[in-house]
Amino acid sequence: MSDLVIETSGLRKEFRSRRGGLRVAVHDLDLAVPRGGVHGFLGPNGSGKTTTIRMLLGLARASKGRMEVFGHPIPSALPQVIDRIGAVVESPKFSPHFSGRQNLLLLARAIGVPRSRVDEAVETVGLTGRDKDRFKSYSLGMKQRLAIAATLLKDPDLLILDEPTNGLDPAGIREIRDTIRDLGERGVTVLLSSHILAEVQQVCTSATIIGNGRLLASGNVDELLRTGPSAVRVEVDDPAAARSALGGAGFAVVPPTAGETAILVESDAPSEVTRVLGEAGIWLSALTPIRRDLESVFLELTEADTLGHGPDAGPDAGPEARA
Repeated sequence: MSDLVIETSGLRKEFRSRRGGLRVAVHDLDLAVPRGGVHGFLGPNGSGKTTTIRMLLGLARASKGRMEVFGHPIPSALPQVIDRIGAVVESPKFSPHFSGRQNLLLLARAIGVPRSRVDEAVETVGLTGRDKDRFKSYSLGMKQRLAIAATLLKDPDLLILDEPTNGLDPAGIREIRDTIRDLGERGVTVLLSSHILAEVQQVCTSATIIGNGRLLASGNVDELLRTGPSAVRVEVDDPAAARSALGGAGFAVVPPTAGETAILVESDAPSEVTRVLGEAGIWLSALTPIRRDLESVFLELTEADTLGHGPDAGPDAGPEARA
């Protein structure tokens, strides 16, 4: 059994713009989603995330490249694996005058699953006690949780969520985040497409970062956070003297911003920073290691990609990308 649930190689999506020019939404993408846990699929809006997901689900045709889900080629073998996949890609359509439970019961009957699956799905997404309320009374967060519950009726092994927290308030984001984390811990493989990095970091075990449809980085989240320089924040009474001493010792000192008196030093050795300052007769008021987060990694990668490539008409740029 492969350790990868999703694997693409050289995946490319081209489309014609309204003016007849050829645009590329996905550039030869190699995507690898490991089995189990939550995999973040990260990139700025318009970077190719939705187009990639639509190709994986057979909703858009790839121009070239290879796709496999559960080791089966897509789209030719999609009928063999589709029952193992749940997806929330666009706003789900529910009857506003029916309760959440009634909507799920209708769907369960349509796809031929037992009523017991409705109870399980409602409990999994945390709608117990509110499932008999009318759908039109639900908050955005509750509507998103009901959409996830609908995908869980067939007990999928893979759940694909495209920007599930868009438009939600902080409480709704927390609700969806907790639901996604619980699903990953239960053994469901979750592919989570998002550009909200602070939320993603709290639930993802691995991630792929793309920009302009190109792969920028991929791997375990802890490994991604270890890329690039570490830093320490230094506070002293004489910042100018400290900058001079540290720069003279070969440390990379980040140029200060207006009004900033603390010093940011690129280093993974705080003790060496302390030693250099002590030998120069400069005593610390505070020294704080700066932990890199997924957002800083993301911004560094996507900024470099934007500088190196022109803007790309990604999946959200127009109807051509959805062809």
